[in-house]
This record gives sequence, structure tokens and C-alpha cells, in this order.
Amino acid sequence: MKRVAITTLGCKTNQYESAAMIEQLERAGYQVVPFDEPADICIINSCTVTARTDAETRRLIRRARRLNPLARIVATGCYAQVASGDLERMPELDGVLGNREKQDISLLLESTNHQVSDISVERESQPLKLTSFAEHTRAFLQAQNGCNSFCSYCIVPYARGRSRSVKLDEVLQGVRDLAENGYREVVLTGIHLGAYGLDLTPATSLTGLVARIDRERIVPRLRIGSVEPNELSDELLDLMSSSSCICPHLHLPLQSGCDTVLERMGRRYSAGFFRDLTARATTALPDAFIGADLIAGFPGESEAEFKETLKLLEQLQLSDLHVFPYSSRPGTKAAGMPGQLPGQIIKERAAILRKVADLKKLEFMERFIGREMEGLVQGYNRKTSECNGLTSNYLSVRFAGNPEMINRLLTVRLLGCNGEYCSGEAVFQGL
Repeated sequence: MKRVAITTLGCKTNQYESAAMIEQLERAGYQVVPFDEPADICIINSCTVTARTDAETRRLIRRARRLNPLARIVATGCYAQVASGDLERMPELDGVLGNREKQDISLLLESTNHQVSDISVERESQPLKLTSFAEHTRAFLQAQNGCNSFCSYCIVPYARGRSRSVKLDEVLQGVRDLAENGYREVVLTGIHLGAYGLDLTPATSLTGLVARIDRERIVPRLRIGSVEPNELSDELLDLMSSSSCICPHLHLPLQSGCDTVLERMGRRYSAGFFRDLTARATTALPDAFIGADLIAGFPGESEAEFKETLKLLEQLQLSDLHVFPYSSRPGTKAAGMPGQLPGQIIKERAAILRKVADLKKLEFMERFIGREMEGLVQGYNRKTSECNGLTSNYLSVRFAGNPEMINRLLTVRLLGCNGEYCSGEAVFQGL
């Protein structure tokens, strides 16, 4: 039995696909081992959002070769899709497979050196099948792939192709399979999740999909992945507010709080629109965790434009910020824009935004001290005799417990927080 090791970079879609590849390889007779253990084959599932992630992929390839001098080293994922030639020139690498080739990983892993099909011609989503996940309480489910937006800083449409939705019945069956295998929470993922269903016949929507899952009570907890601001409808907010299983958690890619920067980015909304949207969201979902993405130091961003972003952030009830220092990505429109900022300025602005993020997260967590919340227990630490869990509104919580609590939905009273997690106590041991 050959040993295969997989490591993953990037988004939840990539994490889902790695889990599906593991399942496929195990069915084919391979033994999957941790990436730092001896292996006959090593797979690096790459990301290409920034030049930094490209460099991390190359570092992992070299590390895999050092750890396993005689192994077959294969790269797949988004970096492999858009820059296969760069990877093929690496002497440490034996094979390059594109994103489409992940579907046949067990057949192609040893039968070919390089195979990267043209992802842009794909018009139907053929998701990798997955019935289990490494984490035994929560699972990701891919409902959509690809993106039609072509924002000026983003290479993802070239790596993932056009927006393609998984058929409604297939998504529903995927949720059922995961629920039947014991998962208490399913996270719907996609590259451009808000575009779900627009390409299907008959057409549907993300709201329509979520409504079906909610109506049929397929899984105890359903969490929705990142949704573009202009695609978060009032209907979806209303559905979330009335549901007992949809988690009050939103992730909205803001990217900038300045209209002129948003325009250069190719984003299809204004700062004012985003402000009004978050106001509606917090009205509909008062306890919701609302996270946002921000890019620091986009080409041409002046000090005045950066201050507009800071001013907007002061007005927004956000729970956390994912801050990305701008990194020029060859092949994108932004890479050729004038006004590329010095790295030191980008670093300084990212640090300022991260301080804002820390304050907002702490303020959000402190709101719930003394409250009783539903928590899904994810693990148990024998050294501390503590369980760790996740509330429906995305707060990490730790409390005294036992291993039997794992994968239960408990009522937990929150007693304190430190900006990273909340401490609490279990007051009702649920199912």
C-alpha cells in the first residue's frame, strides 16, 4: 500500500477538494499520511491569490523533496493551473495537475507527469465527491466553482474558470450524506457563492438553495461562506433571521472603504452601499458575526484614500477583518497599474488595519459575556480537561468538559474573553 501525503494552501474550496482527494485516494487503496511523515507520493494543493502563496507552494515542494528524496512530488491547485510552466521547471517536482484533473487524481497521480486542461472552457460544475471530513464535527461542501467578476487584482477567474453551480439536488444530497455521517454543521463554500444557481436550468439562487436546506431541516447547523456584498439579498437576510439552523454569520469582501479605490479594483458597489448593507444585516441579525476582507496598499492608494477606509470602518459594526497586504500578481490588471506602493507603506497600512480588526473583534466578543449560547463541541484537551467549541455566531469558546461532549450541541454560558476565544461553562448538555 503506497503512502500519500497532501498539504493544502488557500481557501475553503481548496480544503474541501483536498478532503475529497483524500477520500478518492483511500478508496483507490492508498494510505494517506501526514505531510511531515515518510511518503511515496506527496501532493501540494496550491493557492495563487498572491505572489507570497506562490512562493509558499515552491517552498513546500522543496520541503517535500528534502523529506522524501525518492518520492513522487506532484503539484495541483490554482498555482499549478495558471503557471504550470513555472512549476514544471522545478527540478524537485515530478508532476503538475490542473484543477480539473483533481477529479481523477487517483488515476492521474502516477500515470502522467503534467496535465493541465483549459479550465476556461468548463461550463458545468463537476464537484469532487465527499462524504467525510478530517474534522469530525463540521464539514465544508462545495456548491459552486469559478468566478465571472475579474476584479483587477484577482487571478482566481483564470485559475478556476467561469462560474459554475452544482445542481441543486446534488448539493442537497451532499448535505444529507454529511449529516448522515454525523456532521452537525455544514459550511456551504464556493469561489463566487453569491452567483449560485444563475447558470442552472431552471435558474435558482443561493437563497433558494439555503431555503430548501432550512425547510427540510437536513442538518442541525448550516453556515454560509463568503458572499459578495452586492449579492447579499434582503430575502436571504430575512431567511437567516427566521431560521433556527442557519448560523448568524456573514463574511463580506469589502476590500476598500474608498469609492475611487473600489472603482480601480473593479468592485461593483460603493462604500455607502456597504455601510447600508451592514446596517440592514445587523438589524436583521443583531448577534451576527460579520467579517470582511480588506486589501492594504492597493496601487495608487493615497493617504487620503486610506483614511477614507479607516473612517468607514469606524462606522461599521464588523466583528473581524481579514487584512491582506497588496501583492502584485502577474496576469492581473492591477499588476500593470501606475502607483505601485513601496512595501514598507503597504506593511504599515496592513498593521493599522489589523489593530482595528483586533479592537472590533474584542468589542464583539465582549458583548456576549454573561450570555448563554449554543456551542458545537469540536475537541477536548486532556492536559487542561477543557473542551473547545464554536458558537453559531462564530465565537471560539473553551470550557471544562469531557471527551464524550465532542460533536454535541451544548448550551454554554460565556464568562470572559481575550480577543481570541471566550471562556465559559456548559449549562446544558444537548444532543
